[in-house]
Amino acid sequence: MKKINIIATVLSISILATSCLKDLDTRPLDDKTFTVDKAYADQAAYLQGLAKIYSVMAVSGQDGAGSTDITGLDPGNSQFLRSLWNLQVVTTDECKNGWGNDSWVPELNNNTWSDIKNESIDGVYYRSMFIVALANEYLKQTTSEKLDQRGHTAIKAEVEKYRLEARFMRALAYTILIDTYGNPPFITEEHPIGSYMPEQIGRVALFEYIESELLDIESKIAAPRTNEYGRADQGAVWFLLARLYLNAEIYTGTAKWTEVITYSKRVIGGGYTLAPEYSHLFMADNNTSAAKNEIIFSIIFDGNKIQTWGGMTYLVASSRSGSEKDIVDNGTQQAWDGNRATEKLIDKFSYTDVTGDYPLSSDKRAIFFKKGRSKEITNPLNTFTTQGWSVFKFTNKTSTGGKGAHNDFPDTDFPYFRLADAYLMLAEAVVRGGSGSSTGEALGYVNQLRRRAYGNDSGDISTMNLNFIIDERSRELYWEGTRRSDLIRFNMYTGSAYLWPMKGGQPSGVSIDAKYNLFPIPVADLMANPNLVQNTGYQN
Repeated sequence: MKKINIIATVLSISILATSCLKDLDTRPLDDKTFTVDKAYADQAAYLQGLAKIYSVMAVSGQDGAGSTDITGLDPGNSQFLRSLWNLQVVTTDECKNGWGNDSWVPELNNNTWSDIKNESIDGVYYRSMFIVALANEYLKQTTSEKLDQRGHTAIKAEVEKYRLEARFMRALAYTILIDTYGNPPFITEEHPIGSYMPEQIGRVALFEYIESELLDIESKIAAPRTNEYGRADQGAVWFLLARLYLNAEIYTGTAKWTEVITYSKRVIGGGYTLAPEYSHLFMADNNTSAAKNEIIFSIIFDGNKIQTWGGMTYLVASSRSGSEKDIVDNGTQQAWDGNRATEKLIDKFSYTDVTGDYPLSSDKRAIFFKKGRSKEITNPLNTFTTQGWSVFKFTNKTSTGGKGAHNDFPDTDFPYFRLADAYLMLAEAVVRGGSGSSTGEALGYVNQLRRRAYGNDSGDISTMNLNFIIDERSRELYWEGTRRSDLIRFNMYTGSAYLWPMKGGQPSGVSIDAKYNLFPIPVADLMANPNLVQNTGYQN
């Protein structure tokens, strides 16, 4: 999709007020006579319309880094990936942020958010619902009848493939919503725009809808690795099904471990291969280097064409200080000094030497920098210059030592789904009693990851249990946006069974209420739509 300038697409569906669904409409960008039919008069508009749906994960608006499609949402702070990453990582044992002047920070650091406006909580909700809304409108405008009316019968087969991708993106957005908000409003292309006030159908029914959509798409969408890079294919569908089933017991009360194994094995058999070097997965050329062969689905960034102060700009810049950038070039001139690893993450690895700026570990996945910093974080706000090790995992440098194309905005794609996670999902499902794979096969996949990490078989394991699995997931996937969901699945997120620094706002961590397993539905949507009910424990 990097070939398409997704910042200035023909599709002109926008959100005009606070309620993401209630006020969705088709409006002109400049010309008052502009209509959807005019937008789709050109056959190229159908691919551009699809690109717009994908683009919501990468950029906030159509006019560059400072624009936003959704009124009232800051284009940087509320950008989709930045917001989702904050919810999935900053709220956990892997990271704390030091920006005491940003209102969202202490709430997420300390697991003390409420239903009052929080930019990251609002950002994930509204931008996920925007993907749903865009996909719904796209599906309404690309039916066989619509194509006939516009004289585009020759491209029906191609557009039908695009429709499958739009349905995948809608299912992905709903999967994010079911995980973070539990019971969001539900709407499809069958509902009328404007007059319909969406209702909640319940977490179980939403799970079943997502599952049915993905199972229907599975046999029709492009085979693994045959679609254009960055677009959904069968491998992405299989992976999303495996991840959905991985958390099925949380969403529905019924475990689906055998299904996790089934779909993880389909991903594993889909022709993907592990990147030879772990660090190359997070570099500016991960779309062209050997790392590309491990990535199943990515959020695409391009320093010249896909620019945002969220996304990979945020992940690269916020993990480094200015002085650290002077020591180790991150490929951009941005260094914001914000996010830091907690000691819980650091201690997931063992070290052969911690006296230098770079702590040395036999496990090459430990990509930390510690000059002038303590390992412990006792108060992250405004003390980030001295507390918490830096994470240098993401960079705008290339695997060959070069730099990305732009001095501010990275070329680095975010590897949202990758093969290593499929290995670990399968291993967890085997340990939990799923059928369809053996302990020996699961150990083999885990040891492939550990041999890449160690460079030899010195890190091989011969047995594994759930304690090992949750720690190994952190070692392999830290700061990749899975940690909150993982801790909830292991019953380690709320309550007192597992504590980490600043959990509940205390340096050593304290128990937190079970309501924090979900985020609140934004008050603005509750006020705009009387059909919605707030999550338990928050004000309605």
